[in-house]
Amino acid sequence: MRTHSYAPVLSLVALCTVGLQARAYELYNENDGATVLNADLWAGVGWYTANKNYLGDPEREPGRMHWQEGFIKYGLSGATDKIAAGSLYGGLSMISSGSFGDGDPGGLTNGEERRTSLEDAYLGWKSADMFPALGTDGVDFSFGRQIVTLDGFLITDDGFSPGRAFNPIEGVSDGRFDRGGAFYLGPRLAFGSSAVLKLGGTEGLHGSMMWLKIDSPGQSKTEVAAATVDYTTAFGSIGSTYIHGLHVDEHYAFGDRMEREGMDVYSIRGQGDAGIENADFAFEVARQEKRSGSQRAMFFDAGYTFNDVRWKPAVSYRFSRYSEGWDFLFQGGYRKRLQGEVGVNYAGSVTSNMRINDVQFSVQPTEKLTLNAMYFNFHQLSRRDEQDYSAQEIDLFLDWMVTDNITLSPLVGFYKPDKWRETGGLQSGPGTNTYMQFIVWMEF
Repeated sequence: MRTHSYAPVLSLVALCTVGLQARAYELYNENDGATVLNADLWAGVGWYTANKNYLGDPEREPGRMHWQEGFIKYGLSGATDKIAAGSLYGGLSMISSGSFGDGDPGGLTNGEERRTSLEDAYLGWKSADMFPALGTDGVDFSFGRQIVTLDGFLITDDGFSPGRAFNPIEGVSDGRFDRGGAFYLGPRLAFGSSAVLKLGGTEGLHGSMMWLKIDSPGQSKTEVAAATVDYTTAFGSIGSTYIHGLHVDEHYAFGDRMEREGMDVYSIRGQGDAGIENADFAFEVARQEKRSGSQRAMFFDAGYTFNDVRWKPAVSYRFSRYSEGWDFLFQGGYRKRLQGEVGVNYAGSVTSNMRINDVQFSVQPTEKLTLNAMYFNFHQLSRRDEQDYSAQEIDLFLDWMVTDNITLSPLVGFYKPDKWRETGGLQSGPGTNTYMQFIVWMEF
């Protein structure tokens, strides 16, 4: 049985780093922002094609697959400091999504998914200057349906969005795991229920405590408690995360998901420039304690941007490793960067029992255009279920902010596994799979 990460949602976050910042249409503004109400609209549509599949079905022709995805998110958000103490903020939104065509080559969607559902519904309070020892807004409490992201890679959001084709329980094909498709775009990011308390702001010593109930049936509707502590300076931050599994819905449990109940996860992490101008470093080492034993995962990356050179070329290297029984939890990737396009989305598990080396190179001809190239080497640590997912992948893509509201993101990827279906792998045939996508992001 294959499991899939929900790393594709990080492609959405990554776009924010090239200019697609959060925007909204201002409906009401009193006293220069004392009270603000915004209308929010976010949409995406993607066209995809691949000449191989990873369905594990010898009856399925290994020919080219074509599929499409789309979504639109619409709602309201606002804030006010016209209360007795501190300030209030909140948001309410809906999402409509769907998948079309053949479905994806990883067998998560079949092209018949459609859904409209509640997305954000949260309310929060910030303390302003009520607690001077904690700094301005040193207390920040929020609850409801909201996106929650921790530093590092253990909790990114609740973005795993499979469709009707995802049936990980043998004999079950009732569509219980369908979350509305749009698997790659992955716009459903909010946790179903949450309570988050942040203390100390973002500088010096600060931390958080939270309770999260995962909404995705593909994540077995897991419930967890978590805490973080960090120390942040101008050179970067060092911190630690602790996660405890509280509950798993047995109706949606598969594989080793029941081990999430009672599981403990610990990590040490850091990020920053270490005092080197234009440099960027990050790492995290994590350990899981569950009934079947201990598991480990880690990553390290280092990058440098040549800001004084034309087009500002940037290069970075990342090493990551997952032990054989590692549970990927609610990770979206490492630092807004996917573990490959074909590799992590469709071609089998690269988030357990795997060692990955990858390099990224990018240039920025203009402020609104970024060209990127990535190389991945996936090496499976040991054979699992007689299958080997070792492979190499190259991805070439660009992010072009055509207007203040529209960004285009075409990509071509080349994925070559060491093994294919007839020799102990998963790909439907030997050779290189050519994968192409074209995505339009819109935010108003």
